[in-house]
Amino acid sequence: MPKTYFLPLNKRPSTRRQFLATGGACAAGFAIGCQTPSQKSSKPENKTVRKSRPKKVRLAGIGVGGKGAVDIAGCAKAGAEFVALCDIDKKRLDAAKKRYPRAKTFTDYREMLEEVNDIQGVTISTPDHHHAPAAIRAIEKGLSTFVQKPLTHSIHEARILTLAARQHGVQTLMGNQGHSGNDVRNFCELIWAGAIGPVREAHIWTNRPVWPQALDRPTRQDPVPDWLDWEGFLGPARWRPYVGPGEGSRGRGAYNPFNWRGWWDFGTGALGDMACHLMDPAVWALKLGVPDTVEAGSEGANDETGPEWSIITYEFPSRGEMPPVKVVWYDGGKKPSNELLGLKKDEESPANGSLFIGDAGKLTCGTYGGSPQFTPDSKVQRFPKPDQLLERSPGHYREFVGAINGKPLGNASNFDFAGPFTEMVLLGNLAIRTGRKVEWDTVELNATNMDVSHLVKREYRDGWDV
Repeated sequence: MPKTYFLPLNKRPSTRRQFLATGGACAAGFAIGCQTPSQKSSKPENKTVRKSRPKKVRLAGIGVGGKGAVDIAGCAKAGAEFVALCDIDKKRLDAAKKRYPRAKTFTDYREMLEEVNDIQGVTISTPDHHHAPAAIRAIEKGLSTFVQKPLTHSIHEARILTLAARQHGVQTLMGNQGHSGNDVRNFCELIWAGAIGPVREAHIWTNRPVWPQALDRPTRQDPVPDWLDWEGFLGPARWRPYVGPGEGSRGRGAYNPFNWRGWWDFGTGALGDMACHLMDPAVWALKLGVPDTVEAGSEGANDETGPEWSIITYEFPSRGEMPPVKVVWYDGGKKPSNELLGLKKDEESPANGSLFIGDAGKLTCGTYGGSPQFTPDSKVQRFPKPDQLLERSPGHYREFVGAINGKPLGNASNFDFAGPFTEMVLLGNLAIRTGRKVEWDTVELNATNMDVSHLVKREYRDGWDV
């Protein structure tokens, strides 16, 4: 039987927000709802019918630099107006203010969400540890919420956001933009048409990390720059002193604004950075749900940072007519062997990609399911173009803005899809951090062979709880 997602009914929610979030947990499964065609209205005779333009969606942006700038610009191009902006980096905030001069500016999103009442939604493009604290506050205000990938910093947070979004009825989207593209949809239809038969294995790899990992915490302490709200950067994480750029750091601080991904207190490592992109074709095409077990090999991981490299193996049970499948993740320079990829010994495989092994053949694809190719040693080398089964998207940011305007899509990466996806991805970090095979119980949100509750649900500093 397929596994379902809900908080344990025998465990009392520990916070008000958790209690609110569990309200709709038993009412529905994690299926994306079907859309029905709207009825055509008859036109009045001898009258010109003017189509009304959709109202300008009013948004606030949390995190305005780097990917945040891209997300804000994308939503603005899709028809949104940004009336509030928030960032702990005042230089980035000033630059964003020049692009959106009508927007009010803040350095604390908690204050912004309390003060600004004329918005319909938010974009959240911060370090991972701020995703859930910002999102839950927005959702509880009834605001539609866009959150960069991975959806959350912890497994528990992913469960809470999914249930809270459903209860409050807001539109949601995770920032794995490939899910909105045609490539991954074409790839799913190819797999579902039986191009390589039942799939038994998938191998997925990335060139991340491209930031330092396998480190001890710095021992020095530097003055905090006047343009940086260090307490705001730390937010829900444990306090630690600011450490600025060091020798050979290319002007980057030990944590902010880029290297935070490798530190467990702030980021989720190479897996968290790229798996919600690269695993999407496998999750969607193979209809992956909850793995039975997850096991990792890695080097250099410690209590502070992720490893230099990891190879993580997820074992999934059968799903309807689909057989059990093994999914293997590689990072830090590790890849499937050339023999497995059907390549010659001296050939170089792509920096990021996926390999699918079925009973009838082998197929590779790019980051978002693009450029599918049969491997040179595949038993099948040609396959007709399959029928279109999935609705095509108007574009990632248009999905979010359009959904707020009443045009939700049935196969977008909303939290009903992104929440369970993120839970599955982050199980790999449990295997890395424990160094043991994780036998997973999705109802109890814990392993059956050891207690990993301290890694499933993290502690928060006062005022930043979820």
